[in-house]
Amino acid sequence: MSERATATKTALAAVPARPAAAQNLFQEIDRIYDSISRRAYEIFEGGGSIFGRELDDWFKAESELLHPLRVNMQETDDAITVHAEVPGFTAKDLEIQLEPERLTITGKRETKEEQKKGKAIYQEHRANEILRVFDLPAPVDAERSSATLKDGMLELRLPKSPKAKGTRVEVKAG
Repeated sequence: MSERATATKTALAAVPARPAAAQNLFQEIDRIYDSISRRAYEIFEGGGSIFGRELDDWFKAESELLHPLRVNMQETDDAITVHAEVPGFTAKDLEIQLEPERLTITGKRETKEEQKKGKAIYQEHRANEILRVFDLPAPVDAERSSATLKDGMLELRLPKSPKAKGTRVEVKAG
């Protein structure tokens, strides 16, 4: 196998897509909400505890903790295809949950940075998370769905369930 083919094979990873459990989704949303709340309060305290900027503090905390997810969704007669930009995330960092008419993409990655200069040590811990929930235009078959990650682009192929496919009925003159 050539070096380029090996690099392509290692860059392409399968991401498991599984049926969603509503309870897990609500727990994940609660956990993220709590994280944003704690960070917003830290920003509020760090800014002198001045009232009137709570919304700005919330948005700053949200932008620090949640990674924006740009998505393109296309529908054909047989399937729905979703492309999502997830730079820096690996297949292990992502989780995809499917319901017949809903798609949830979650992900979390943490990075550590440490610099030493003489006796001074600088450390920073960062976490980026993704949480997006989409209503799908038609019911999909979760068992036949697939997801691949290549070069920071997540591609989901969601075949429509057989009952979701429309049938053309020909009108005959009476």
